[in-house]
Amino acid sequence: MKDMSELMVDLSYSAVLFNSKDAAEEVITLENKINSLNYEIKKQSLLAARSVEDAERLTVLLEIAEAAESIANSAKDIADLVLKGFKPHPVFKMVMEESEETMVRVVVKKESQLVQKSLGELFLATRTGMRVISIRRDESWIYGPDRNTIIFEDDILISKGTVTGSGILQELADGEISLDELGLDDFPHDSN
Repeated sequence: MKDMSELMVDLSYSAVLFNSKDAAEEVITLENKINSLNYEIKKQSLLAARSVEDAERLTVLLEIAEAAESIANSAKDIADLVLKGFKPHPVFKMVMEESEETMVRVVVKKESQLVQKSLGELFLATRTGMRVISIRRDESWIYGPDRNTIIFEDDILISKGTVTGSGILQELADGEISLDELGLDDFPHDSN
């Protein structure tokens, strides 16, 4: 729930900044999963409590789950603005664009050289200035992918980094540019 709610906050701000209905819809999908997880935590906590002491200890878990759901609900409220067609005030865009990082959601196409390669061998952060923070594969998510994580066709990469890097990553994912066209020294070295 922690990973999902953090991702939702980033995605919701990006949705508003770039007027991205795709990012907003991802937030809605994640919010539904958070709601299900919160329900499951409540149910399991009730089943696990065998004494007053157990109930007191489980209360902390329930409070954390509720807080994560509140964060998710707030991110959903932000994403709903995009889905309802509201445009942000120009001042909001100006402030957000001054942020050092941006987020991007890209779909890896069949033609892309990213397919069937691990993050470690791709050096995406070095080549593009973008760090992959999560991957959506069909209906499942990989949070905090590591260097051994393999990218597959149709994976959705959620990445953070520079505005310039987001365009480069999009072109790579679309198969419009090759890895050979990007040197390893174009951007400062990163961990992902």
